[in-house]
Amino acid sequence: MMQRVDPIPVDVLITNGIVLTMDKQGTIYEPGAVAVRDGAVVAVGEDRELRSRYQAKETIDAQGRVVMPGLVNAHTHVPMTLLRGLADDLRLDVWLLGYMMPVERAFVSPEFVRLGTLLAAAELIRSGVTTFADMYYFEEEVARATAEAGLRAVCGQTVLKFPAPDAPSFEEGMERAEAFIQAWKGHPLIVPAIAPHAPYTCTGEMLRRAAQLALKYDVPLHIHLAETAQEVADIRAEHNMPVIPYVKKQGLFEAKVIAAHCVHIDEGEMYTLKHHNAGVAHNPSSNLKLASGIAPVARMLEVGLAVGIGTDGPASNNDLDMFEELRLAALLAKGATGDPTVLPAETVLQMATRLGARALHLEDRIGSLEPGKRADLILVDISPVHNQPRFRRNPRGIYAQLVYAAKSTDVTDVMVEGRWLMRDRQLLTVDVEELLAQAQDVARRIDAFLIERERSVHAKLVALEQAREEESYEVQVKVPVADPEAVLRAVHTHPEIDILYTRHYRQYDTYFFFDDEEQVLRYREDVYLDAQGRTTRARYRLTLIGPSRVREYPHAIGLYRSRYLAPATHSLRFYREYFRPQREVSIVKERRRWKVRFQGTEFYLNLDRVEQPPLGTFLEIKARTWSARDAEEKARAIEALLQALGLADVPPVREEYWQMAADRGEQ
Repeated sequence: MMQRVDPIPVDVLITNGIVLTMDKQGTIYEPGAVAVRDGAVVAVGEDRELRSRYQAKETIDAQGRVVMPGLVNAHTHVPMTLLRGLADDLRLDVWLLGYMMPVERAFVSPEFVRLGTLLAAAELIRSGVTTFADMYYFEEEVARATAEAGLRAVCGQTVLKFPAPDAPSFEEGMERAEAFIQAWKGHPLIVPAIAPHAPYTCTGEMLRRAAQLALKYDVPLHIHLAETAQEVADIRAEHNMPVIPYVKKQGLFEAKVIAAHCVHIDEGEMYTLKHHNAGVAHNPSSNLKLASGIAPVARMLEVGLAVGIGTDGPASNNDLDMFEELRLAALLAKGATGDPTVLPAETVLQMATRLGARALHLEDRIGSLEPGKRADLILVDISPVHNQPRFRRNPRGIYAQLVYAAKSTDVTDVMVEGRWLMRDRQLLTVDVEELLAQAQDVARRIDAFLIERERSVHAKLVALEQAREEESYEVQVKVPVADPEAVLRAVHTHPEIDILYTRHYRQYDTYFFFDDEEQVLRYREDVYLDAQGRTTRARYRLTLIGPSRVREYPHAIGLYRSRYLAPATHSLRFYREYFRPQREVSIVKERRRWKVRFQGTEFYLNLDRVEQPPLGTFLEIKARTWSARDAEEKARAIEALLQALGLADVPPVREEYWQMAADRGEQ
């Protein structure tokens, strides 16, 4: 007589589904079932078998829907939902440094981060994402809001080499990161991490210390690597090696690295990443939108790298829709290689589930529906008209349906850690209506901030480079020079001219002009030359030249104007795209500069040979002044100095070099 076996109690039994386990064998059960107890998957298998073996508190009829692991968004910045659509159609450096970071410095707070994260949670849940890897500021608020919404996340606390919204210095950023890791390590949903932003925003020492901290607590390290060709070129120029070898030299790969982007890496760098078990997050939409390039994903997978798929932040995508990323990842790889067989649908879905989990160093917990793994799963309706009819000749055709035809709106139910976050398309853990009203208020305030900033070149310059004001009142004269050698001899031999110091450089000036004709922005590159004419160093500066007040003297003019000075930390191309001038003029000149004392007064002498456009050679004489009487005395001294240099009878030139160039039609 057969012994009766009592059904095994479970919390949830999902039946009558097309179960994609996404395990290493690619097992599919149709009709299949999944049993869940205490937040974990207890069993996966044939529908009839599991119905007979398990008795559930709640039984869900999947009604022919796909039951599969929740999607893994391998790289994002979820609070940036509040910056969605803020500054589009720009290059990465202009977008990030010209808009995102200035706005973040002004607005990012714990409240901002919490609100943005909750909005992102709603969007992620609706699109079938159960786990994401984040990198942002005030990451404890990201963790807290994520846990409240019931999602799983790797939360990376950002550290930078310049002040961040939550840390005025790198040291304080490291302290914040360590405290965050200590507070959240061991949480059932949140994996804390450290996130040195990128090699170009962190020093080598910072990368080393971040890796040491990750190693100390055995947590992931999340970083942007080789995202743009410019980043790769800059690292190679500065450190004489590509990005991956550079960060390896800093000991970065001693930690469990999550490397976002990796668009511009070669095969050797891929093997380095594989050898160190680093995960890669491929971000197709963001990389396309910012024109960063197309990552060589097909080759990465051939090498054996764990490559996941990420949306990147909603300010650069502009959404968190992983179904869109699945389709785009597949199409991009085919288009980039010219091979329609690369990155087939099943592989792409693995990247968004099991391989994505592996890239985040979470494969032991999530990414597939297997007994013992956490119960993170979704139900996807494939009955809508955009996904019909269904062919059954090839059972694995279901992968193509999901990747090429399914939409995020087809997700009907989402479970994380055995808890329902969405049922029948109804969110259960996030109140969206209240959040949307708060988000619109934030948008109004950011609009006002940017409108005020955009009203003038000065406001944009201060926001970007923290320019300092320098008011100057000087007496000066500029005269054409027919015989430069005669002037050189006079400067060095006249008994009344005492040379205090000498400089020799080439100057490359680009002048930007705007609707407000009184404001001129100059980008200057000074290339310093030694006695043999060899380059010794270079200096880059921005100068915003304000309106001038002029007073005429017989042989000079008194000039008062305010200037704002800032170091030029970006390229000329960056400033051109950031400031968007109406027109520009370029000047190239060789300058010999002396500070001299003549008849008890200090003067600056600039002997300029203007090469582009070919305007000739000029001598400028300048002296700082502070009163009308002093200006008159220095104007008389300039007359005597011109006499000493043999230029007393040469008519002065009133125009600036850029004005002379403009008069010639040079642009």
